[in-house]
Amino acid sequence: MISDHTKEWLGIFRLHRSDTFRKLFPIIVFLCVYTAGITYLELTHLELSDKSQLKNIPVMHSLLGFALSMLLVFRTNTAYDRWWEGRKLWGSLVNNSRNLAVKLGALLPAEDRQARSFFAKLISSFAAELMRHLRLESTRYELDEEPHPEIPNFDTTKHVPNQVAGLILQRLYQLEREGKISGEQLLTLNPDITSFLDICGACERIRNTPIPLSYSSFIKKFIFVFVITLPFGFVFNLGYISIPIVAFIFYVLASLELIAEEIEEPFGVDANDIPMAKLCETIRKNVYDILI
Repeated sequence: MISDHTKEWLGIFRLHRSDTFRKLFPIIVFLCVYTAGITYLELTHLELSDKSQLKNIPVMHSLLGFALSMLLVFRTNTAYDRWWEGRKLWGSLVNNSRNLAVKLGALLPAEDRQARSFFAKLISSFAAELMRHLRLESTRYELDEEPHPEIPNFDTTKHVPNQVAGLILQRLYQLEREGKISGEQLLTLNPDITSFLDICGACERIRNTPIPLSYSSFIKKFIFVFVITLPFGFVFNLGYISIPIVAFIFYVLASLELIAEEIEEPFGVDANDIPMAKLCETIRKNVYDILI
């Protein structure tokens, strides 16, 4: 995720990897050439009997522009809601991981290094495996270089976060049977483990429910038709000045759609997606500080 000093006005002129201008530059160049060609033909070669009719075309764009702006506002708001909900879920995962680690740190004796190491590894692994699960990567995110023979390898063909949560719960029940923790203490730990899978399910709901294709496709077509017809009405009032104006209008409208596309899937690896790797490392550091 890009972290920039937004109070520095000169920073707006930096072109980072996710900047929309960089992505739209080829289309902007095409529109400039296209608008220049329309302008040249209408001003020099086309003898129109009633040019006033073409001068009224901007009235249509004024009416359609309002509808397009409402669609783009709804589009960006919906995308940002998905991004912010995902960020809140991962914030809850950080807090719940700490809470579980603090409770286990208080319940488990300091000399039981094996149990403490076991829970520290698995609590950290849940966040890492959830990140991998949401990104559908083929390689696992390794948190620890030290071997942990007491933890079996996960079956990556199945739901790995479920396996991690299941191992944590199994070990807690084992400790309860051995008399190391009481039934009441187990009940206080259970909600934290349940919350892990609740967060996982909520993230999967966002990940597996994209914005309908027909909606985003319609907006792209709307923007394209809207911009491609702008030069016909602008030429007689603005002349060649319509070239940068058309390019700028397209840049603004298309940038809003690109931004919405980028943030509507918050669990990817784009520049402005949720920094899940950083949050995983935060969980790992906090949990190990508490338990080890």
